[in-house]
Amino acid sequence: MNSNKPSLPQGTRDFNATIIRRRNYIFSILKNIFEVYGFQPLETPAMENLETLMGKYGEEGDRLIFKVLNNGLNNEKNIDKTKAGFEKLLEGKSTADITERAMKYDLTIPFARYVAMNQHELKQQFPFKRYQLQPVWRADRPQKGRYREFTQCDADVVGTTSLFCEAELANIYHLSFTELGIVNYELRINNRKILAALAEVCGGKDKLVDITTAIDKLDKIGIEKVKEELVIRGLQQKQIDLIEKFLTITGSNQEKIVALNEMLGNNKLAAEGMKELAFVQNHALPETNLVFDFTLARGLNYYTGVIFEVKPPAEVTMGSIGGGGRYDDLTSLFGVDDIPGVGISFGIDRIYDVIEELKLFPEDLGVSTTALFFYMGEKEIEFAFGVMQNLRNHGIACEIILDEMKIAKQFALAEKKKIPYAVIIGEKEIEQNYCQVKNLATGEQHVVELENLVEFFEKK
Repeated sequence: MNSNKPSLPQGTRDFNATIIRRRNYIFSILKNIFEVYGFQPLETPAMENLETLMGKYGEEGDRLIFKVLNNGLNNEKNIDKTKAGFEKLLEGKSTADITERAMKYDLTIPFARYVAMNQHELKQQFPFKRYQLQPVWRADRPQKGRYREFTQCDADVVGTTSLFCEAELANIYHLSFTELGIVNYELRINNRKILAALAEVCGGKDKLVDITTAIDKLDKIGIEKVKEELVIRGLQQKQIDLIEKFLTITGSNQEKIVALNEMLGNNKLAAEGMKELAFVQNHALPETNLVFDFTLARGLNYYTGVIFEVKPPAEVTMGSIGGGGRYDDLTSLFGVDDIPGVGISFGIDRIYDVIEELKLFPEDLGVSTTALFFYMGEKEIEFAFGVMQNLRNHGIACEIILDEMKIAKQFALAEKKKIPYAVIIGEKEIEQNYCQVKNLATGEQHVVELENLVEFFEKK
């Protein structure tokens, strides 16, 4: 017999009934809000062709893509190719001899691929709004709030450059987190055009990726380490000093704009970026917790305009629980130009952890069964089974204990399963056509004629 202890791959989890119901609670709220704003559901495969994903997430992201090995690698005819292929992989290169597919890293690139493949049909629906709620995979180091398999939930609009889309997405964030009870969130917002302007002032557009990649690590490594990384990436001290000044801008949203205008006001891209931020602020719901944050970079290279990131309440130790932005050139990665887009993502697993830590889940989410029929003997269980089935036929969720068990243990089982009512049908009850119904929360007991049992529960 195999004595291996059962285990899970690192960074993955099982979900029991309680967790699933809580997750479905989150999903239901988000889906309802998406539908109110006119978004349509979409799903894409768990796997994508490797070429679809590689080179789209920056050097950091590419290293975290889970590659899927081809079939038949142990075939004797392929052994030399296989050995050569693995040598390439060890050098950090990809090869079709070993892998041609990968698990999807996020939902945005697969969505861009979908739009590119279906552009002619979708153009008749522009602007096309979709939401998507599916698992994704990243070869990351597991830690609190960070998993290798996790669920993302995205909402995107393609086919328009209108900034009203950004305002709507900010509203969706606000409505979603407010309904989930996460009222002290912060929706941080910046613009890649402002970061591009900073790069131009620091020596040219070719510096943008170096600067944003370093800035994106600010929360994790601090300003001094960011400066060290900028040195490694070839920036001069004068440029680094300017970037440090940029990253230390503080104050209200208006004060930040004034300070930024003093630094970069003469730059056309900076002016455009600031104007777009002001538009979103002016058209988002007034109660939205919108914070201008010029340190926000979003490490993914495909963003071109406004970018978002959602921070949880300060009392929760957790990274961002949402993010996104505008990506007007994304479908050009697949040979399709001139399809602008903008989207946001919800970190479902982190949101779950935040709600759990703040004890915001409704208490009744774990309750699905209304009544538990007790075991009172073989003859009695035969009769009770038919009564229970009649309740089910009327949409009343029931369970029945099928094996002999002490009454005390049956009550304990009902309590453990959080079932609110116990139904007892013994020999006397069968003879007189009634049952005993006990409210396990209050202890109140009712004598209910069997013909009135459906009506009794429908009123509860």
